[in-house]
Amino acid sequence: MQMSYFWSRTFWTSRPVLWTLFIVNLLGTAYGYEWYWNQLVYTSRSGHPLWQLVFVPDSPTASLFFTLSLLYLIFRPAAPPRTVVRAFVEALGAVASIKYGIWAVVMIFAGAAQGDILEWQHWMLVVSHLSMAVEAVIFASFLSFGRVAALAAACWLFINDAVDYSYGIYPWLPDVLDDNVPAICVFTVGLTVFSLLLVYLLVIFRRIRQKEESGLIQEVPS
Repeated sequence: MQMSYFWSRTFWTSRPVLWTLFIVNLLGTAYGYEWYWNQLVYTSRSGHPLWQLVFVPDSPTASLFFTLSLLYLIFRPAAPPRTVVRAFVEALGAVASIKYGIWAVVMIFAGAAQGDILEWQHWMLVVSHLSMAVEAVIFASFLSFGRVAALAAACWLFINDAVDYSYGIYPWLPDVLDDNVPAICVFTVGLTVFSLLLVYLLVIFRRIRQKEESGLIQEVPS
C-alpha cells in the first residue's frame, strides 16, 4: 500500500476513519464545553445578556460544527452538496477549527514565554488543538461548501471577534498575558483572515482537481 493512500480522499472518507474522527471530536467537543463552563457561569452572573453566551466557548463551537460536518459525510455522502445549512456548517467547522486550533496553541506558548508554568493539561490542549487545525485543513478539500459559505463563516467569526473583545468575553488567558489583550485582539482578527484565505485556497484547489478529474474521465474511451 502506497503512503499516498493515507492522504487520499478514499482513506479519510472511509467509514472507519470517519467514525473514529466523529467519536474523538464529539468527546473533545463535550470536554471543551465543560472546560468553558466556569466562564459561561461567570459571564452570565456578571450581567452580560444571554445572547453573548453563544460567543464564549470558541473552540468547542468550532469542534461542534466540524463534528456535524463529519455526520454529513457518514450518513449523507451522496446528498446534494449545495444545501445552505450543510454548506455553512461545513465552512464554519473548517475555518473556525483552523483559527482556534492555532489560536489556542499560540496563546499557550505565549504565556509560557512570559513565565506561565506549563502543566500536562497545557500539552493535552496543544495536541488536541493542533489536531483540530490539521484535520480541518485535510477535510476542507473533501467537504462540499464553496466560497460563499466560507465568506459567511468568516463573517460569523469577525462578529465573534468583535463581541469577544468589545465586551471582554474572550477566552480566559494566562494572567501573564493580561497586559497583551490589545495585541491578542489584533492577532485574533488576523488569524480569522488567515484561516479564511487558507480555506478559500483549498476550495479553489479542490475545484481545479475536480475539473481535472472530470476531464480525465471524459477522455477515457467508452
